Amino acid sequence: MIFYLPANLLPVMYTSLFGRGSESTILSGVLEFWRGGSYGIAAIIFIASVVIPCMKFLSLSVLLISAGRKSRWARRERTRLYRITEWIGCWSMLDVVVVAVVCGLVRFHSLSEAEPRAGILFFALVVILTMLSALSVDPKLIWEGDE
Repeated sequence: MIFYLPANLLPVMYTSLFGRGSESTILSGVLEFWRGGSYGIAAIIFIASVVIPCMKFLSLSVLLISAGRKSRWARRERTRLYRITEWIGCWSMLDVVVVAVVCGLVRFHSLSEAEPRAGILFFALVVILTMLSALSVDPKLIWEGDE
């Protein structure tokens, strides 16, 4: 969760078109797509970059706290929550892949270019660490103490 703040505050990509360049963060990119009328792309980026990581943080926190307390509360639902959190991890790298593909494809030196920035590194760390966190959760702990 510590890396999530710089992932959202630092620029993730630098783009240049006809010599005019700008850096953009995740949220500024969402706003740019929204203002440009690309509501679907803006929604996908917002969900994949903001909503899903926050939901993963919340899900992992619920699983960790309830397992630590050996809670009997909503065991089936927590098991389902664990499976969803683990499954969604493979889709979390979508943003990083998009930045890599865009930077690889947009290389017209005098016309346009795109380069990754530090924010995407922090975002990749967030994704990798949340995936490892989800994998380190033992789902048997949800049912621990049940006779």
